[in-house]
Order: sequence, then C-alpha cells, then structure tokens
Amino acid sequence: MTKNELNRFQNILISRVAELERLGGHREEIKVERSADQLDEIQRASERALAVSNLDREYTQLRNAHAALRRIEEGSFGTCLECEEDIHPKRLAAVPWTPFCIQCQEALDRNPDGVRTSIRDLSPAPPEDRRWNTGVRRAA
Repeated sequence: MTKNELNRFQNILISRVAELERLGGHREEIKVERSADQLDEIQRASERALAVSNLDREYTQLRNAHAALRRIEEGSFGTCLECEEDIHPKRLAAVPWTPFCIQCQEALDRNPDGVRTSIRDLSPAPPEDRRWNTGVRRAA
C-alpha cells in the first residue's frame, strides 16, 4: 500500500472517529421513564433497546477505528489479523476499520469460536484464572 493510500485511509478513519465521538453523546435516549400506560411502556422499552443497540454498534466501530489507526502507525494496516493476507482494497474502501479479509470475516461470522487467538486480541482480556471453566478447583 502506498504512503498516499495510507494517508487517505488515516484521514477517513480520523474523520470517522470524530463523528462517532460526537454521536456518543446521545445517551439520554436510553434513560428509563415510567408511564401509566402499558403501551407507552412497551414503546419506550423498544426505543431504548434500539438506542442501546445503536450505541453498542457505534462504540464497536469507534474501537475498531482506533485499532485501525494503531495498525497504520505500526505498519500492519491492510493485513488480515487472522490469515495475515492483504485485505482487498475494495473491502478497505468500504470498511476501512476492518481487521479481517472477507473470507476470515465470513468464517468468524459463521463460527466465532473457531478462529485463532489473534481475533481474541480484539476482545476484552479473558480472566487470568480459567479453572472456573473446567469445574475443577485446585488448592492455591
């Protein structure tokens, strides 16, 4: 990837980060307001669920955009974190914050547990002590 292309993606990502950070202030949409009318309660609950979903999507996109900017700085932008192949330029043009090529993204969408550890690097850190998963308690 040329320096010019990297600069273009960096500018796109910086703009997207700024836009998402501005949008992040719409948390008032998720406040709980009580109503005597049960239909109003149901409508507000539905609106809150949609607002929470939108906030979650925007936060995920913001986190991915920040990670893409880090990859530009590190020199690994445009390389799939899973298979380490180049991400197709059309995919990067459509989703510049993507960490995966289309094949690995589709595999992840089909089976989130069947992917190598590099994907886990994008998720919150797992608990240090994983013994609770086995049901076996060991003396310290």
